Amino acid sequence: MPKGSVSADEVSLIAYGYDGSTSLTGQPDAVVHISSEAQAQAVMRLAQEYAAPLFPRGAGTGLAGGSTPNGGVVMDFAPMNRVIEIDRECLMAVVEPGVITGDFQTVVEKMGLFYPPDPASLKQCTLGGNVATCAGGPRCLKYGVTREYVRGLHFVVPGGEVIRDGGKYIKSAAGYNLSQLFIGSEGTLGVVTEVTLRLIPLPETAGTTLALFKDLEISASAVNGLLESGMLPSVIEFVDKTGIDCVQRTWDMGIEADVEAMLLIESDGYLESVRKELVLAKEICHRHGAKRVELAMEKPERDRLWKLRRSISPALSKLMPNKLGEDISVPRSEIIHMVREIRDIASRNDLMIPVFGHIGDGNLHPNVLFDMNNGEMMRRVENATSELIRAAVGVGGTLSGEHGIGMLKKDFLPLAIPSINMDYYRRIKTLFDPLRIMNPAKIFDM
Repeated sequence: MPKGSVSADEVSLIAYGYDGSTSLTGQPDAVVHISSEAQAQAVMRLAQEYAAPLFPRGAGTGLAGGSTPNGGVVMDFAPMNRVIEIDRECLMAVVEPGVITGDFQTVVEKMGLFYPPDPASLKQCTLGGNVATCAGGPRCLKYGVTREYVRGLHFVVPGGEVIRDGGKYIKSAAGYNLSQLFIGSEGTLGVVTEVTLRLIPLPETAGTTLALFKDLEISASAVNGLLESGMLPSVIEFVDKTGIDCVQRTWDMGIEADVEAMLLIESDGYLESVRKELVLAKEICHRHGAKRVELAMEKPERDRLWKLRRSISPALSKLMPNKLGEDISVPRSEIIHMVREIRDIASRNDLMIPVFGHIGDGNLHPNVLFDMNNGEMMRRVENATSELIRAAVGVGGTLSGEHGIGMLKKDFLPLAIPSINMDYYRRIKTLFDPLRIMNPAKIFDM
């Protein structure tokens, strides 16, 4: 190994022992800072030889304990952070897994190109981590998640073999799509060392609509009205009254006390098209009973309208020392039922659970607020979390829209996945990782 590529000091072992979930912690025996594909191969060969557990890690921003170690070796891919190529003619980019998502977006946008996936942690998270969890974000309604942009991968499997799949071509009907199998596998099959990503032209402009509603169900009917109108916004974000009130307690955003829900709608594209969509969005929201609607085309005004949505996380941290950011995904037709069910769950368990999320695609983020030093409260949190997940599955939804399963939700996976599917998951895991050294105890136990 190159000098300085291995860390085993106490500070490093603590620092690499948790992710963005913070409550799911462990400690590795060592950390290897991976700077090349060849180095990743060497580590994988040694690990296979000694049956040593490996825990791949990008920036540690995950919210499900997906990179949390339990002994073994953390493979830190942050040093593999080169943008290898941006091919304007093919509208493709080739990157290493440690490239920060937001930095990559900035680079391609300066060239008039666009990489749409926008997870909330985009200023810190890595593209390799995005691939591992199939990361999403608010723009998924129009543009889709990470899966839609991966055209090829290099990944190293236990034993050190490199599998190269896909490339810069657009279409292929030749063989199994192994890249798609690896996307969302959370480091349980191998490690990604190179990613080929599809790009699109950068939209000319964007505009924002903020709509406030006195009734929850009316806000959902407005979403249906928007989507049935023929327009396709890039973003439709939702914040419930509890979320609004949490922000209002910290920063006065001028939201009236009788507001039950907020919609934040973003359109992008050509200037005239965006202007027309903003006017149409305003008309539809008013038609569906919006109390107040504001439009913005200029960035300062758009930032002002986005402030409430972006202020939620810091506002929540001022109310309670800890929060569990849930990530359920339900059919759009069940969103209002689900939000009401979340309110009932919060009441039954005497907890504060504000809800926000990507209502346009049914991906909700109930945030359970708590103090992890309060044992009695933690029991209520555990019960509420179980009720949230079971309620989502009960209306035809699933456990996670974009955070992944990791350690946090693996016990609930059989609720949403048929047993025969789980059986094939285990067969695939055994095929790639017969010694079960890759990110053990993640997604499911074997």
